[in-house]
Order: sequence, then structure tokens, then C-alpha cells
Amino acid sequence: MTDGDGTWSIGELAGRAGVTVKTVRYYSDRGLLPEAGRSGGGHRRYGPEALVRLREIRSLRGLGLGVPEVERALEDDGRLADVVAGELAGVARERAALAWREASLRLLSECGPEERAELLPLLGAAALPPEPDAVVRFWRRSLPVRLPAPLVARVLDEVVPVAPAEPTPEQVRAFARLRALVCDLRPGRAPGPPLPGERYRPAVLYEGLGEAYDLAGAEVRAGRAPGGRDALDCFAGAYAVALATSDSPAFRRRLVGLLGRESTAVMARYWKLVVPLLPADRPGLGLLHHHLTEALAASVAD
Repeated sequence: MTDGDGTWSIGELAGRAGVTVKTVRYYSDRGLLPEAGRSGGGHRRYGPEALVRLREIRSLRGLGLGVPEVERALEDDGRLADVVAGELAGVARERAALAWREASLRLLSECGPEERAELLPLLGAAALPPEPDAVVRFWRRSLPVRLPAPLVARVLDEVVPVAPAEPTPEQVRAFARLRALVCDLRPGRAPGPPLPGERYRPAVLYEGLGEAYDLAGAEVRAGRAPGGRDALDCFAGAYAVALATSDSPAFRRRLVGLLGRESTAVMARYWKLVVPLLPADRPGLGLLHHHLTEALAASVAD
């Protein structure tokens, strides 16, 4: 029921909306409900637009938005779209965290007592889902300081695994052990330089190796073993150009010796852990590098 001017009291509005007077007063005090005017006694009066707005507020609150987010959402339609997009991103993060929690619990339920004792502190040391910060720092410590920033970003995109939104227990195990590996700061744990003891141009080398890995990756996706002639020539040529020399049988024999000293137990462990964290059609660079090195050694031996 409305007065002759078509307005409602605060109690009447609350009754129509199915909320308490206290709720209407709260939202009105925050400026969320438009007032149609004041009564002769100074009491607030509301029109139908206030009822529409109150129902909008209740809908947004029912969807989990906080009052500050509701205030921003109701400023204009464009802001509402932004707030909803932000809420969707938050829901996605919550779902991922829940999926990681479930997979972590499944992992603990499936493994034996000895492995459970190993994994418990590792699982508790990281957020869910795990952030890649520690892995990124591990690689930044190892990459040459003179490497251009865009090239560093490309390398990190290739070598740092992304936490899947729906992990398996195996992936949870791999991420936990990977984080433990890269957080071990004992001397000699970081990857060494690609050519220890050699003077070379880092940017030239990493650019060339990227092309070689692309060729080798294409061979894997085509069902062939990586290490065909084009990929191998590109691989050896990258090192030759970086060292300001020419690719030749003598250089390749020398390169086999250099690469034989390059690998470390830490990096072998790293690439083994990364395998279940990469898409099936994306072979890890460590594996491609290993196959190219083996193919180079075989070609020199032949």
C-alpha cells in the first residue's frame, strides 16, 4: 500500500521486499537505495525504484558479493560487468584450490606410510594451488645476466610448468617434490651455464637453441624420434655461432665433450619431475636437449 504520492515508508518497503527494517536502513544509509523524499515528520519515503534496487542488492549478495562489491556493481552497467568478471575469477581460484586439496588428500590416502611422511611437510609448505614463484627464481638464478628480458620471458614460459586447475595425485606429488628441489639453496644445486668455462654470446645461443627445440618438438609430435638432420644441424649451429666459430666435424667432436660435462643430477631430477606436469603434446626442453645431445654424439661416433 502506498500513500497518495505513490511512496512507501521504510517499514512498507521492508515488507514488500521480505527483509527487515534494519536491512533497509543499512543499505539506505550507505546510499544504495534511492529515496523518493521525506514525510512531513522527516521520515524517509521510497518509490518502486527502491524496491527494484533492493531486490538487485539481495540477488548480488546471494551470489556471494560483499557490500563494497555490490556498491561498485550498481554504479553503472559497465561496472557491474567488471565486478561479475572479477567474481568469476575468484570462483575459478576457489575451485582450483578445492581441486588441489582433494587431489592432495587422495595422494595421502593412496601412498604408503614412508612416502606419506615424506610428502606431508612438502604439501604443507605451499599454497593451493601452488604458485610458480620458487621455480621462476630457480631459473632466474641460472640464466645468464646479460640475457634480454624478452628472451628470459620466453625461456621461463617453456621451462616453468603451470599448475593445472584439475590436478591428479601424481601431479600434486610432482609439484611438491619440484618445489622442494628448487628451494634447496645448497651450493651447486642451481643449473650451471650451458657452456662452462667457455666465452660465448648467451642471447645468440638461447635464440638458436629455441629454434632447434622447436624442430625437435615437431618431430616428436609427428611420431618421430627428435634428432633429425635439420634439428641436429640447428642445434650444433647454435653453439657454433654463439662461440663465433663454424660448424664442422671437429667442432662437433669438441661440442660433444662440452655437453657431456653440462648435465647435473639436479637438472635430470628437475626434468623428470616436470614430465607429468606438461601437456601430452609438449615435450619438455630437457628431454629434447637430451635427445639432441645423444643424436649429436651418435653422429660424431659414426
